[in-house]
Amino acid sequence: MSAVIRAEAVSKTFAEGPLHVDVLRHVDLIVGDGERIAIVGSSGAGKSTLLHLLAGLDVPTAGRVFVGEHDLAGLSETEKGRLRNRMLGFVYQFHHLLPEFTAAENVAMPLLIARRAPREAAREAHEMLRRVGLADRAAHKPGELSGGERQRVAIARAVVHRPRCVLADEPTGNLDSHNAQAAFALLVELNRSFDTSLVLVTHDRALAAAMDRVCTISDGVLAG
Repeated sequence: MSAVIRAEAVSKTFAEGPLHVDVLRHVDLIVGDGERIAIVGSSGAGKSTLLHLLAGLDVPTAGRVFVGEHDLAGLSETEKGRLRNRMLGFVYQFHHLLPEFTAAENVAMPLLIARRAPREAAREAHEMLRRVGLADRAAHKPGELSGGERQRVAIARAVVHRPRCVLADEPTGNLDSHNAQAAFALLVELNRSFDTSLVLVTHDRALAAAMDRVCTISDGVLAG
């Protein structure tokens, strides 16, 4: 199994005035192709911080992060952006859809950023919305969708460009139990269908138990 993401002895310290807070300490993590990993821990344990470091959205105080064969420390912000758009997909607790665009236009966005032809991007976006059960909502804007529908659009956007790994930060945390279960099932189904890896930050131990591996962060240390 080849590594999609690899963290080596990653640490993160935040300075708050004279205080220095060690959020992560010497974290090692390998995300294999097609692997599903849950990251759990108490609030403030550093779960989201780790996800941001794995995506190159933040920089570690020490250690190295590789996405594919690329050492993020050696890339410019522009290069990291291109790498993210090519290899990674993101789902957050709040959908972060662009309110002025339709569901189809939101889903097509990663393809357009990758300079795919608009007609091709639109076709793939509509097909992805069909797969998540929202073909009839393609022309609706986020404000016209329910919370569960918005999160399904966000999931469609995360996988439309067939990333090697999806990073999901509490993707069910803002949903009721029914929609949370449906969103999680959809993430897993698409993970299997497209053979992507999935790294899921969650407080829900039941969802975590359904993953291939559960890693726990406690006192800045990752175990599992």
